[in-house]
Parts: sequence; structure tokens; C-alpha cells
Amino acid sequence: MVSGPKLRRCYNEDVAYGYRVPKQFEYPDYSPDQLKNRQQQAALVCLVDAYRSVGHRATDLDPLHLQQQPSIPELNPARYGLSNMNEQFNIDGILEMSPKGGSKTASIAEIHQTLVDIYCGHVAFEFEHIPDTAERRWFADYIESTSNQSALDSDKKRRFHELLVRSETFDNFMQKKFGQVKRYGLEGAESAIIALDELFSLCSHSGITDAILGMPHRGRLNILVDLLKYPPRALFHKLQGNAEFPDDLPASGDVISHISSSPSLNYGCKEDLNVTTLHNPSHLEAVNPVVSGYGRAKQMYLYDKNTDPGCALGDRLIGIQIHGDAAFSGQGVIMETLGLSNLPHFSLGGTIHVIINNQIGYTTPATNARSTLYTSDVGKLVNTPIIHVNGDYPEEVARAMRIAFEYRKLFRKDVIIDLVTFRRWGHNELDEPSFTQPQMYNIIRARESVPKVYERKMMESGVITDADAKQVHASFTKYLETELAASKDYTPKADHLKGKWSGLVMPTQTAPQPDTGVAKETLREVGERSVLVDQTFKVHPRLVKHHIQPRLKRLAEDLAIDWATAESLAFGSLLKQGYNIRLCGQDVGRGTFSQRHAMFVCQETENVFVPLNNISKTQGKIEVANSNLSELAVLGFEYGVSIQSPNVLPIWEAQFGDFNNTAQVITDTYISSGETKWLRQSGLVMLLPHGYDGAGPEHSSSRIERFLQLCNTPIDMSSNSVIQNPNMHVAIPTTPAQIFHLLRRQMIRNYRKPLI
Repeated sequence: MVSGPKLRRCYNEDVAYGYRVPKQFEYPDYSPDQLKNRQQQAALVCLVDAYRSVGHRATDLDPLHLQQQPSIPELNPARYGLSNMNEQFNIDGILEMSPKGGSKTASIAEIHQTLVDIYCGHVAFEFEHIPDTAERRWFADYIESTSNQSALDSDKKRRFHELLVRSETFDNFMQKKFGQVKRYGLEGAESAIIALDELFSLCSHSGITDAILGMPHRGRLNILVDLLKYPPRALFHKLQGNAEFPDDLPASGDVISHISSSPSLNYGCKEDLNVTTLHNPSHLEAVNPVVSGYGRAKQMYLYDKNTDPGCALGDRLIGIQIHGDAAFSGQGVIMETLGLSNLPHFSLGGTIHVIINNQIGYTTPATNARSTLYTSDVGKLVNTPIIHVNGDYPEEVARAMRIAFEYRKLFRKDVIIDLVTFRRWGHNELDEPSFTQPQMYNIIRARESVPKVYERKMMESGVITDADAKQVHASFTKYLETELAASKDYTPKADHLKGKWSGLVMPTQTAPQPDTGVAKETLREVGERSVLVDQTFKVHPRLVKHHIQPRLKRLAEDLAIDWATAESLAFGSLLKQGYNIRLCGQDVGRGTFSQRHAMFVCQETENVFVPLNNISKTQGKIEVANSNLSELAVLGFEYGVSIQSPNVLPIWEAQFGDFNNTAQVITDTYISSGETKWLRQSGLVMLLPHGYDGAGPEHSSSRIERFLQLCNTPIDMSSNSVIQNPNMHVAIPTTPAQIFHLLRRQMIRNYRKPLI
């Protein structure tokens, strides 16, 4: 059996630049003997399938034991006529277990107990909804065959203990020293740090060199300091009312729950793992598509410079997204971002999602927060396997991550871990949660913390001693005290304009206007190449007559050019200079108004051809990425592309200009303010076409006044004496020449600004 998408209409564009799909994984089908045995043991097959399908409903997932476990009749062997518990059955091709003596037979009692142990413990699995047979078979076989291999060595257990203790010590320290600060601690969900540590280790040992991480406010500071090397002195410096950037930089900074850290982590491998944590705004989950876009741009960069033809999508980079439970089921951007995950111009080769499930959203219980059984059910939209795990059991959390990672490694698709935990405080530390959840918080306040429970187990099993435990507590507390003292003399350093961005500047002084002109001979060459196709490629005859021939005529006779030609000339001339372009949006290949035709589709084969990628052998490349019908996630994705590399011109075009209103969160919290808050430049272009052509009031305006309200400075662009550092540029070009020079200016100048 070969995994892969089926029953979907598609172009034949596998040779187009940027078209990248994950490698397919082959998994063997049942042998003839196994199929025969399954037919003969149909009742047993039904029992095993029942545990694979609904066993998750009988698991012990709730650390607070507030959820009443229902009776699941499908899990009773007697339902299938299997009432004699001593009866022996051949399990070959039915269940992956290892009976005593290596036999292929086992009693119903043994089989039933094995199923209960695997599917009804502290880890639960949902994978039977996946339509691909190979994926379902692999998932069942893997978790069943590895169920007895979850024991960890003492070093790993001590590592987990140290991480948990450090996590609790940090939050206790913060509560003692900064008790009036909303820090959104990790207390109750400390196992999340185990999940991330295990994931980083797996990545490092699998040859992955880059991890792109997006996470919300819950536990952010704890994870940054405890795992991602964020200097505590820098955090304490900011908590005392200081800025995170040097005073001479034009940046406002942001609240502590939005800061980031991008360290290199070493897990004993030859190469470090570079973790890039992206800044996030207060709008829950808006960072998710930005993570995907940033990761995709980084993947394309690694792919373009890699000389190994065997390097596949997801080999060297992974996306990681941490979510809140209420937000995951409630925010539409989740669905939109998941919808991009398997598309050939958007896929990362699999993102690992971790839901920190506090079982409550602010003050709202699950019955008011979602219409589904689990917060993770929205993931089934893209047939994502889901692993639920009780956060009270750190070693099981690590096991869940190993299973998720192995699935992603083989199938290069998204996978979700629903980490069921609790929140020791309210939505923040200054909130009183028992106003609305008295029973829940009576239980929480009466129980031990996750780190303390794990520490006691480690001491009882002899992995650590009481002295070991006290030493971990004392040493980390002393470290934090030292960092707090050092924060008084801490001087922040700028972390922008490094690496690929090192050749650019902050335009804090008068910015000279760049020369965006291009020689006529070059423009004529680019224009001709923009519509040149091989004679064997059958272009639609109307395009030949009304698009290709008129363009060639205008260029040959020096006639006035139209808008689409000017755009192609801007693109082609930038490509000749070595820049890459990513043109993205709904129907951008053709253009909403059938004006662009950056890609041609052969009328006989439906092969796709992009003429601008055939100007010269040394040129840059343009990726024509026709997107799904999404604005919020796709615009966020393109913003992520824009902050990853200054050498790619990212363009998002709305199908109609007014469609930008459904992506307003990205415009408000990233495009218009990202540089001011985080010193992250973006050269993103938003093309918002519209016209008074009878399409109604919505399609007749892009609401330009809203963008003007978001601009931070009145600028007189006709004066060379004015400091020109607006947060973004808003333009309404009225001639083809203007769009030509505007697009070229985005890349030619020595800084990056959004262009609307």
C-alpha cells in the first residue's frame, strides 16, 4: 500500500517552481494468510477494531477526575460472541502483540487485557478516521508493537525531573518576586516542557536542523527561560519597567507574553537544532499561519542551496505549534491553517501541534466552548491523527510525542497531541477562578503539583535521592537570584538585521529614493520571455490572440503597455537580478480579471508552464502559488515568508480587494505594527484589486481609509528632508509605470516595508 492523496482534481504542475509534495511512504498490505485468518476470525477483528476506533473514550485522561467515564458497550468481548475468555485465537494480521513463547495465538483474556493496556490507559489514540489505509495500518501496528518499549533509562528520567522542577521553581520564583504580574504560568501543565524537550531531542537525532515554533501566552515565559535559553536577567529587566531593545532604536517593544527567543540547542548530535520562536500578538492562534509561512520560506531556502537531490520536504525543518484548548476549537484561523497543511505550495512536510488543554477557556467550560467531544476534533478536517495524553504522567507524554514524531517522519503530515492538564491559577495569576469554577478549583488547590508527584515517584524508585532533589531546587533558585541581581545592570542588545538581513538598514534617517529604472533592451527581453512557450505546448487560442500577440506587438513597436505587462516587466527584471518572487492568492496564476496569465495550462495535457522562470539560467525564480479560499491564514502565511528572507518578494493578492477585511487581524497585529513592536522588517506586498464594474458595494472598495488610519506618520514623499520611516506604504497607482516602479522599489532599496 502506498500512502498519498486521492480523488482530488489537480494540475500537472509537478515541474513548476515551488511545487513540493511530501515523499510517499509504502506500507505492506496483509499477506494472503493474514487475510484468510481475518476472514476466519471476524468476531475478533470486530473487537480489535472497536478498541482502535472508540477505545479513547474509556481512557483515564483527566488529571482532575472531573469527567465521568461512560460505559462503552463496543469494548465488551461478549458483544461479538467472545464470551469464553480462555478460548485461543490466531492473532496474525489482527493484532500486534507478543504472546508468551513467540506463539501467534492468545486467549481472549490475554487479547482483551492487551487492548485495554494499549488503548485505555493514560494515552488515547484517534486514527481510524484517516481515509488512507496505509496510514491507519501503520498507526495501529506501531502503537501495538511498541507498547512494551516505553521504559526510560535513569538518565532520561533525571532529565525529566530536572526540567519539571526547574519549571515549578521558576513559576514559584516569579510569584514571589513579581506577584502582581500577569505571567500566564505553566503550573498544572508542566508536562508540556517534557513534550517539547522530547521533540527537540527527536528532531536533533533525526537530522532536522531547524524548528519553527509558535506558541501562545500560557507557559511562554517558563518555556523560554527553562528550555529556550532566554536570559532570566533580560526578562527581569523588562519586568522592572525597562525596554527589551536599546533606547536608540525606534521600537516600542511588546508585553512579556509576546517576547521570543531563538537559541541553538545541542542534544549530543553533530549539528545543533536551531529553534526559531516567533513573536505572537494577543489575538489567539494568529501566529499559526505565520509559523507555517516562515517555515516554508526557510525550507525553500534550504532546498535551493542544497545539492542533495534526495533532500525531501520536512527532512531538515519542522513546524511546531502550541495551542490553547478553547482557542483551538474556537478560532477559525486554526481551520484555515490546517487547510494549508497538505497543499503543494504551502506544506511544511508535517507540523506537530500540541494543545495545552486546561479544560477551561478563561472562565468558560467545555460545554460552552465547543460543539465537539474533544477540543482537537477540528483536526479531523484534514484527517490528522490525534493523540490524547494525561498530563499527570510525564513519561507517557514523552511516549505520545515519540509516536507523533514517528508518524510525521514517515508520512510528512500534521499530527496533534491533546495534552490534558489543568490551570492552577485563573486565566492569569491575578484572576479568581473559583468565582465560576468552584468545584474544579477545590480539587486543584487540594492536589499536589505534577513536578512534586513525579519527584516522589523518582525517589521511591531509587532514580534520585532526597539530596538530589533538594540540589536541583536549590541550584536553580540560586541561579534565578543571581540573574535577578544582574538585571539591574543589564543592557539589552538588538537582535535584528542579522544573517540574511545583515545587508539592510533601519530607515531612521532620510531614505534616498532608489533607481528603479531598467534598460529598454532588458525590458523588451523580459516582456517577450514572459509569454514565450514551446511550440508543443498548446496555449488556449484566445490567450494567443488577446494576450500573447498584443503584448509582443506593443513591445516590438514601443507602444503603451497595459497593467499586466508592466507587472510582468517588474517581476522579470527582478528575477534577472537574482531575487525570488512568491505570488500568492486565490487564482493569482490567471488573475481574478483574467489579466495576468503568469502561468499557462496546456489545453491537451493540463501541464503548467510559468514563462518568467525561463528568462536565463542564472535568474531567480517566481513561485506562482494559487491558494485555497482563505484570506486570514494565507495572508499570515505570506507575512511569515516576508520576515524570513529579504531576498524574496512576497505578494498576496486578494481575489477582490475588499476580501482583505477577513484578514484584518494579520494587518493590524503584524503588517502594520511588527517592526515597531519587534524590529522585524517585512517587504510584503498586498495587492487589492477592485473596480466599479457592477459587482456591488463590497467589491467596489478596498477600504483604503482603514489602511491610512493604521499608518503611523504623515509623510511628504516629495521632500527629501523628511525622515521617511513609516510603518507601511499605502499607494493607489493609476498608471502601469507606477506599479512597475512600486514593485521594483520593494527589493531595490536597502530596507523592507509593507506595501499596500
